[in-house]
Amino acid sequence: MVLLRLCHDEVSSYGKLFQVIRLHKQNFTKSAYLKEQVHTGDKVQIKNGILYNELSVGVPKEISKEQRVAVTPNVAQTLVKKGFQVNMEKDAGLLAKFSNDDYLNVGAKIASKEEAFGSDIVLKVRAPLENEVEKFKSNSTLISFLYPAQNEHILKLLAKKKMTVFAMDCIPRISRAQVFDALSSMANIAGYKAVIEAANHFGRFFTGQITAAGKVPPAKVLVIGGGVAGLAAIGTAKNMGAIVRGFDTRSAVKEQVQSLGAEFLEINIKESGEGVGGYAKEMSKEYIEAEMQLFAKQCKDIDILITTALIPGKPAPKLFTKQMIQSMKPGSVVVDLASEAGGNVETTHPGELYVSDNGVIHIGYTDFPSRLPTTSSMLYANNISKFLLSLGDKEHFFVDLNDDVTRGAIILDKGSMMWPPPKIEDPSPAVQQPKVEVKELPKEPNYFMETLKNAGLYTSGFGSIVGLGLIAPNAAFSTMCTTFGLAGIVGYHTVWGVTPALHSPLMSVTNAISGITAAGGLLLMGGNYLPSTIPQSLAALACFISSINIGGGFLITQRMLDMFKRSTDPPEYNYLYLMPAAVFLGGYGYGLYGNYNEIHSLCYLGSSLACVGALAGLSSQKTCRLGNALGMIGVAGALVSTIGNLNPSQQLLAQMLSCMGVGGAIGLGIAKRIEVTNLPQLVAAFHSFVGVAAMLTCVANFMVDHEHFIIDPSLAVNKCALFLGTFIGGVFWIVLLFCCRAVMLLTLLLLWEMLPH
Repeated sequence: MVLLRLCHDEVSSYGKLFQVIRLHKQNFTKSAYLKEQVHTGDKVQIKNGILYNELSVGVPKEISKEQRVAVTPNVAQTLVKKGFQVNMEKDAGLLAKFSNDDYLNVGAKIASKEEAFGSDIVLKVRAPLENEVEKFKSNSTLISFLYPAQNEHILKLLAKKKMTVFAMDCIPRISRAQVFDALSSMANIAGYKAVIEAANHFGRFFTGQITAAGKVPPAKVLVIGGGVAGLAAIGTAKNMGAIVRGFDTRSAVKEQVQSLGAEFLEINIKESGEGVGGYAKEMSKEYIEAEMQLFAKQCKDIDILITTALIPGKPAPKLFTKQMIQSMKPGSVVVDLASEAGGNVETTHPGELYVSDNGVIHIGYTDFPSRLPTTSSMLYANNISKFLLSLGDKEHFFVDLNDDVTRGAIILDKGSMMWPPPKIEDPSPAVQQPKVEVKELPKEPNYFMETLKNAGLYTSGFGSIVGLGLIAPNAAFSTMCTTFGLAGIVGYHTVWGVTPALHSPLMSVTNAISGITAAGGLLLMGGNYLPSTIPQSLAALACFISSINIGGGFLITQRMLDMFKRSTDPPEYNYLYLMPAAVFLGGYGYGLYGNYNEIHSLCYLGSSLACVGALAGLSSQKTCRLGNALGMIGVAGALVSTIGNLNPSQQLLAQMLSCMGVGGAIGLGIAKRIEVTNLPQLVAAFHSFVGVAAMLTCVANFMVDHEHFIIDPSLAVNKCALFLGTFIGGVFWIVLLFCCRAVMLLTLLLLWEMLPH
């Protein structure tokens, strides 16, 4: 009122009045208008603030080898649109891969160091150094990482300049402040980068591999701490194929660690490690002793150790002694993410990378987020800009100490110390009267309807069987229906109990058994050493293709099962399964040359039982190799008994054996050379071979018997079967060929390499 009265006495017009007010305003710093507060009891009410378009935001270039920048071009564009004048120091974003032109293009100004530090609001990544404090303008605002407990001297210098200071590391961890939580953003990057650095210095794969040159075991990784950094490290290491274990004193972390596929280590002492704000607390002496015993045991087994344990306001706890590290294998890697706070490992040298006397590689970098500067800058810029825009309303900047986030993050208010903040107490929810739920009594089952439903189901089944009997044209049709029905029931109950982990080997051995389509080709083959007709040529080709599937299918199954083999598994003596194979096939040969007529049927029965046993054997880890052996015996018995029943001439027998032998050798060669990662695709490709073989067999059969199909109407069922076989085989082949064209190309290349040049 005094100011207005003086202006009224000196100026006669409203235009001159505003000029005088503007002149008076220039005599004060803008920070004096940042907030004007009226104290009413315990509350602080905001009266006004300052417009965004009257404020400048400075972003100086970081020093001390820091590669991050506090504001990216996208965030600078947002601030410019809000009305701020953004002063970017020259080359401030260069190390983070943001050029000066990127900032100029969005409306920011490329300024000198003095202009950046002299802005109304300064945004930084790291806490200012002592020589940087001198460059700040008095009564200005600073937002950056600060760590007030470790930088008391810097705070005193900032207080002398009457500055308002916010620490990004002091933002309270409440749900509303998650978008400002720069600590979590940087911890996420640090956890990821820790695994990448460990993999860079580790001498082996993270994932286990089985190659032609030998077996490579997976790396074993132990991550201490289940916070943001620890969980990021666990997820990254698991995605890279390592065996990952995690440990944390907080029981709530167990489920999160296990959800990422890692093993959660526990000790017998029940003690909660939950601290304030979601951090861990310091544990009892008994708990620490049990913890150290667990760590000492783990160090002898693991390859990579990543530690992330921190306690707010205190040095990092020492969890791994020198003796523990000396027990680790040469070439192991230790990554200490807590090195900036002293480290969790006794042998860590903060900020350094070195190799200990026993060959353990120590990585004690204190700037992991800075080693991924582009992503770190993007996330940090989003955090700090959203926090800046939360200070005030849509157009004005001011400090509201009633806001929990603002009160928790503010360190200095115009030079006055505001840290540590008061404890944030979540408002207690209103007590609600419990609702009385009236539970409905379960309805009594209607046993009549349940029995009627089952009776109707079986009535339909038996009626269908009788209907098939009424329309059956001959005994062969009835026999095929019987075989199909029994095979369906046996197959369903056999496959239903298979362990999910063995689904791929089961599919592979099923595919190999389906190569029994070679028997159809054998029945139609003819001629001497070479086929003499087109149907005979198609049958020989079908037999050849099916043999590729048989030879490769069983070897693929064996290689898949080897992937599940553990070092603790007992020794295997699979060659002993040659004894039942020799008895079965040798006994059939003896019966064949002894003119025992029923030996063929019983050999078919033995082959069928062996194939069913193969599927049943793949249902568990203990019997899976037996199942693969039974599949080989069953298919071999079926093919041998088919040839024996045909009693071919010596020339035709040579043709049959040549087709099966060459095809089987090619299948074995392909399955042996293919990479482990491509085995499932190769199984699908071999499935397409079965479709081709079935299609060729059906076409050849139709060409041989087409005259009988014209004369005998009762053979209509056979024609339908041949049509369906050709149609389904062709569709199956085309679809799989399209889906697996890359593997088919690889298969053809392997075939080309196997040919003599």
